[in-house]
Amino acid sequence: MKLPFSPYLASVKPLLKTLIEKLNEEYPYASILAQDSVAQRIGVSKTGVNVSEVGTLTKRGFVARIHNGRGFSEYAFNELSEDNLESILLSIRRTQANAKGNDPVPEDAPHTLFEEADFEVDPQALGVKEIVNRLTILREKALEKSDLLLDVSASFIWQKMSKLFLSKNRDLSQSVIWTNGALVALAARGEEIKDYYKGFSKLGGCELILEMESEDTLSKVVSTALELLESQPILPGMYDCICDPDTTGMIVHEAFGHGVEMDMFVKNRAQAKEFVGKRVASDLVNMHDGAAAANECATYLFDDEGTLACDTLVIEKGILLTGYADQISAQRLGIAPTGNGRRQSYDHKAYTRMTNTFFAPGKDKLSDMIASIEYGFLLENPSSGMEDPKNWGIQCMVNIAREIKDGRLTGRIFSPIVLTGYVPDLLKSISMMSDDFILGGGGFCGKGYKEWVKVSDGGPYIKAKIRLG
Repeated sequence: MKLPFSPYLASVKPLLKTLIEKLNEEYPYASILAQDSVAQRIGVSKTGVNVSEVGTLTKRGFVARIHNGRGFSEYAFNELSEDNLESILLSIRRTQANAKGNDPVPEDAPHTLFEEADFEVDPQALGVKEIVNRLTILREKALEKSDLLLDVSASFIWQKMSKLFLSKNRDLSQSVIWTNGALVALAARGEEIKDYYKGFSKLGGCELILEMESEDTLSKVVSTALELLESQPILPGMYDCICDPDTTGMIVHEAFGHGVEMDMFVKNRAQAKEFVGKRVASDLVNMHDGAAAANECATYLFDDEGTLACDTLVIEKGILLTGYADQISAQRLGIAPTGNGRRQSYDHKAYTRMTNTFFAPGKDKLSDMIASIEYGFLLENPSSGMEDPKNWGIQCMVNIAREIKDGRLTGRIFSPIVLTGYVPDLLKSISMMSDDFILGGGGFCGKGYKEWVKVSDGGPYIKAKIRLG
């Protein structure tokens, strides 16, 4: 079925078009982004049931971007009617009067688009009661699997969003729905307590819950939490490692993704600026980013500046070709925008942000990759990461390192793991890439711990030399 475009945005579109026409009479460029979105989080755990609206994702409002011939200004508002149209125009005029700079007037190539998302099961139609019931059954089934479990929590979050972009020559509309789920098992033996997290994501509706309800999934979540009770601290050092697709995704996102957001090039805050056209990874590495590069939670048809979604080839056979850019950064760098201008919501500033970011798959088999290691680790279940685009350092947390000895998994587990290194050294050491490909969209990404947007990342299993501690 199709996710209907917002009836509210459809009803105010004539007023927005009138506003654009009036602004175009006064300024060289004017655009309006309109957003109408709703989101809900549902969780079941030992502490009870929690159902809440997600305030940062439930938004309705508008932002006008004006270029007065010298520079840009923006004005956000959330009330629109025939009665207040003139007052909005007056506020926009006041805001743009102080706009400075020498940014050129953006191109405004004609384009019309109207697209409604496909999905199967509507979370609002299914209802909170039924979702809670299914999550509760999931939790109870998992708890039955071991007396060592302190708790198993199950959660589900969804967002429906419609966006409308208008300018003199553009009329773009889209609706998007994504869902995320999570299972967390908490196990204890004596004073030892460990937890294991399994995330789920989909560009779609409550059909995602079927993946969470799989018996194989529940068994793995519980058994891995119990395995972690036997884990040991790792001896720090450089090791041959195989990263699972989730860990690969974290490396792509943290080690390289932030470093090629090209608003950082404009501010000279990213070392990657000096490496365009140069080798930054092994020739096995091909990296993509783009809302049109995959179908996951960060997929859309146009960004928050009215640029159509792209598939940007960032690294080709180890050579850094380009980064990705919002509209203003692209103009200042003399390149075309890549559809990466994103806002946390209509009342936040647009920045260059990642979308679907991943390494393309290779040709190796996972079994051959494991067999190639004399001593090393299979890394799984990443939890968090930090990057330093200026100096190209990385520090990430991984929950599981499975020991490999003489080409075989020994069954020993080490945890927790800190993964560190200089990004080009890590990427140049990649010697094998599997033919698997997994993309996950369970996370949000901040720009300096704020300005949160939905992102997806992943790729194949990769073999590399990595410093662990």
